[in-house]
Amino acid sequence: MRGRIGMPDRDDLGSAWKVPPSRYLAGRPAEHRLGKPSSTYVTMPDGCRLAVDVFLPDGDAGRRWPTILILTPYVRRFELAPGATGVEPSPNTSKYRDTFVPRGYALVVVDARGTGASFGTRDSFRSPRERDDYRVLADWIVAQPWSDGAIGATGISYLGAACDFLASTGHKAVRAIAPLFAVWDTWADNYYPGGLLIKRLALVYDELMLALDHDRRDLRAQFAYFANPALLGPLPVDEDRDGSLARKAVRGHLANFRMPDFITEFKFRDDALPYDPSFTSASFSPYNYLDEIPPDVAVYAVSGWMDGAGYANGALSRFLTLPNAERRLLLGPWDHGARVNASPWRGRMEPELPVLGEVLRFFDQHLAGRDTGLAHEAPIHYFTMHAEEWRAAPAWPPTEGKRVFFATSNNGLATVPPGPGTTDRIEVDFTWGSGSQTRYERIAGIDATDYYADWSEREGKLASFTSSPLQDALEIAGHPVVSLWLASSEPDAAVFVYLSEVEADGTSRYVTEGLLRAIHRAEAPAPRNYRTTWPWRTFARKDARSMPTGEPQLLRFALLPIAWRFAKGSRLRLSIAGADADHFVQAPHGRPPVLTVLSGGAQATMLELPV
Repeated sequence: MRGRIGMPDRDDLGSAWKVPPSRYLAGRPAEHRLGKPSSTYVTMPDGCRLAVDVFLPDGDAGRRWPTILILTPYVRRFELAPGATGVEPSPNTSKYRDTFVPRGYALVVVDARGTGASFGTRDSFRSPRERDDYRVLADWIVAQPWSDGAIGATGISYLGAACDFLASTGHKAVRAIAPLFAVWDTWADNYYPGGLLIKRLALVYDELMLALDHDRRDLRAQFAYFANPALLGPLPVDEDRDGSLARKAVRGHLANFRMPDFITEFKFRDDALPYDPSFTSASFSPYNYLDEIPPDVAVYAVSGWMDGAGYANGALSRFLTLPNAERRLLLGPWDHGARVNASPWRGRMEPELPVLGEVLRFFDQHLAGRDTGLAHEAPIHYFTMHAEEWRAAPAWPPTEGKRVFFATSNNGLATVPPGPGTTDRIEVDFTWGSGSQTRYERIAGIDATDYYADWSEREGKLASFTSSPLQDALEIAGHPVVSLWLASSEPDAAVFVYLSEVEADGTSRYVTEGLLRAIHRAEAPAPRNYRTTWPWRTFARKDARSMPTGEPQLLRFALLPIAWRFAKGSRLRLSIAGADADHFVQAPHGRPPVLTVLSGGAQATMLELPV
């Protein structure tokens, strides 16, 4: 169910920006033609050849341009069927081409090792071998006659984390990166949030890799981004006139790693490959390379409140952890990649704030040497849902205030703690699921448009605690934190906690969620390369603890970050599940636990809201 009012996420309403991204973009019209791209192979030190496209403004190689580097495993350009017209050959990267090249930037797009028309194989997700390639590519760029010696990088998701890896090579030409909707920790932000594997993500991503890496056009049809039948295989580079090299490269990709096999090697965050004890999930996570990112690189992290399993956590950790003086943060009402404005009160499905317009301003400042006024803007901008307004902040979290609600024996949420001894019994239903229009679909390449439209019905099947109507509007920004005193009939449990706004007419709106596998309940101080303002845990094998049967234990963990205004007269609702069959593996297998929630005295279950 959509909201009753259509509110835009326009950036020119209010005073969050001195110069809103839309206005900046309008003042930077295209001054150049795209020009015909050129393509070639660039050879790595181990002999592996990578396919590279170069787009120059006006096709002019006689001038020197700052360069934006895009590193993708999702095919830099497709060959088109004969006679195809009006078909975009670069569905994954065309938005960067169309934004930056006409405004005076060279764009270099690379098929990552083992993908597209590039040779080699992929030995992991975000392989350290790819990271080694990035320095060589930067060397190649600055050696070209059209390069002015300055390199920036941007991109969504996999491409965004590649920006961090590029910066971590320490190459002096890399001046600015804008990782968009990108993890800081691949294990917890993407595949194992709360220590639980997202089962469908590994399976669907594997199908996407087979479709692209193996040139399986039958599989590609299920992914809307790549489904056009006019898209053939990866486009051969200019020197490969008969396509024989591209076909040979694709044959080599048959040996690429398989995601379901690979990601299940890392059941704990510190698990290593059995044949390589130095290779853990840290090896393919940006936080592992913190000390190798030069402090003078400018960084702009972008994410959305409905951005998958924890990409917003990744953007926040990146911002909180990096010592770089010039770093910025943008958090919108978006899903993964800002394909959809996920607010129930949106004016239209498509986001109105031009994310790449803001990135253009950032690159203009740090690569092109323009005075954009960026220094006068706040370093953080975020969108408050239900208020439907942009906010600016000097630091994160934007406020240190808290408001605490306590679970009560009559399934209430009260601002006064109840007396000791009250409980609520939950029989876990392993068939319950959160649906097919959630924050988790888009990260697997599945189209989603109407987020949590059936939430009232789904939430109605869960054990819930609900507050009295609010006397005044309540606005939060940051991580809600739940302290859940819980006893389990089994030695393990998957605990999902959902926060909703119940409007005066009874409509329930999904706000955010958090989850934790009970064996990972031990907290720890956040390490230097992974700063947080919310409870942190190692997820290490040595720190896992079974639940003592029937004995209450404290599970204290954060829900995913959100900025939200609860309306006057609305009620807050905290709901608890022991499964999400639509997305996550069971815990424990085939043994649905009975969970007992305590809600009084020294063992009070509570919700802390950042207000």
